[in-house]
Amino acid sequence: MRIYNTLTKHKEEFIPIEEGKARIYVCGPTVYDYFHIGNARPFVFYGTLRSYLESKGYEVTYVMNFTDVDDKIIDRANEQGITPKELSEYYIQAYFEDARALGIRDADIHPKVSEHIAQIIDMVALLVEKGHAYQTEDGVYFRVSSFGSYGQLTGQPLDSLMAGARVEQNEDKESPLDFALWKAMKPGEISWPSPWGDGRPGWHIECSAMGLACLGDAIDIHGGGIDLIFPHHTNEIAQSEASLGGKYVRYWMHNGFINMGEEKMSKSEGNFFTVRDILKSHAGEAVRLYLLSVHYRSPLAFSSELLDSAATSLERLYNAKIHLERLLLYYNGNEDAAHAPSEGLAELHSHCESFEQSLEDDMNTANAITALFEMARSINVHFTESSAKADVAQALEIYTSKASILGLLNRKEEMLPESIERLIEEREQARLAKDYKRSDEIRDLLKSEGIILEDTKQGIKWRRA
Repeated sequence: MRIYNTLTKHKEEFIPIEEGKARIYVCGPTVYDYFHIGNARPFVFYGTLRSYLESKGYEVTYVMNFTDVDDKIIDRANEQGITPKELSEYYIQAYFEDARALGIRDADIHPKVSEHIAQIIDMVALLVEKGHAYQTEDGVYFRVSSFGSYGQLTGQPLDSLMAGARVEQNEDKESPLDFALWKAMKPGEISWPSPWGDGRPGWHIECSAMGLACLGDAIDIHGGGIDLIFPHHTNEIAQSEASLGGKYVRYWMHNGFINMGEEKMSKSEGNFFTVRDILKSHAGEAVRLYLLSVHYRSPLAFSSELLDSAATSLERLYNAKIHLERLLLYYNGNEDAAHAPSEGLAELHSHCESFEQSLEDDMNTANAITALFEMARSINVHFTESSAKADVAQALEIYTSKASILGLLNRKEEMLPESIERLIEEREQARLAKDYKRSDEIRDLLKSEGIILEDTKQGIKWRRA
C-alpha cells in the first residue's frame, strides 16, 4: 500500500513501525458546536483508512481527540452561563450521535485535553529544561529558532512562514513565530496550577501530549485537514521532536477542503452546514457516499444536488444487494437449481482487484466506488434465477464485504414474500404500459396487505402501513 506523505511530498509504501500493527492519530473536533460537513470529511475518510487496514489484517489502534479546552469553548460557555465542561460534554455527545449516523465508528481512544493536563505540563517542563521554550508574563512559548527543521511539513522556508503567518503581537516573544505552550490565567477562564502559575494549555501542545500518552513515542499515521498543516501540525512536529529528540510521526496525511462555490467551508466564514441539519433531509449513508466520492486530497464541492445524486447512487448499489438476497430467498429449499456459467463471479473478482488496487494507491475511494458500481452492474447482468445458489451466496459475500470497507450497504432490508414481490413487479410493468387501472388495482390490493407503495426518483419504495 502506498500513501502520500505530506512531509516528503511523495507517495510512499506504508511500512508500520511495528509489523502487523498500525497506530493512527487524527485531530478531532473542538467541541463548542455541532460539527459541519467539512469537519465530517476527515472523520469519514480516516475511519475508512482504519477499516481498510483492518481488512488487510493490521491490528489498528485508532485515536481521535476532543479539544475541550479552548478560547471558543470558554467564550460560548460564558455566553450561555454554563461551565466549559458542561458545554463541551454536551457537544461531545452530539458528536457521537451525528458521527454514528454517518457510519463513523468510535475511535479506540477518544482523549480529552482536560484529562491530560499533567502530561501537557510535563512536556512543557521538559521543553523549558532543554532550552526549547521560555517563560514570559503571559505564559510559556516554544522557541522556534531552537528547532532547525521547523516548517519542513509546509515545504516553505522560515522567512515565507514568517511573512504569511497570522501571529499574536507580543513584545515579550523572541520571534513572531514562537507559539504558546502554556497560557497564563485570565479572569473568568478555566485554569490549572503549573510551575509557571495558574493557566491552561496552548492549542498545539495538546495533540502532542495526547498522542504520546495514547500511542507511545512514535505514530505511524497522523491525519487531519489540509488547513492543519500550518501552524498546528508544523508546531506539533517541532515541540514533539524537540521533546523526544527523534522522529514523531512516520506518515502525515491531509484531506482537502469542502468548498461552497469558490470558498472553503468554515465556521469562521459562516458558510457552513452542520451534519445535524443535513441529516434532517438526507440519509447518513448517502452523505458518507458523497464524502468518499472524490479522492481525499482533492477539493470537494458541496451542494444539495450532489447529496441528492449520492442518494440515488446509493440506491443503485442497494438494488444489486437486494437482487442477490431475493435470489437466495427464492432458492430456499431448492438446492438443485441449474448451475449457470460462472462468468458473473469471474467479473466480480476482476472488479474486486480494481477495488483493492484503488485503495492500495493512496486510498483512492473515488475509484474504489467506481469498482463497486461495476460489481453492481455485473450482479444485475449475470445473476438470475438460473444461477446456482452457491454462486449467488458467494457474490453477495464478495460485494457486501468490499462495500463494508467503505462503510456502505449496512442497512438491513426486510424481505417480502415472493408473491408480494411479483405483485410489485406486475404493477411496475402495468405502470410502464400506462395500464393505470391495473396499476391502481395492485396498489390497493397491496395496501390491503399492509404494504404502501411510493413512486420516487430512485424507483419504487415500499413501507409497512
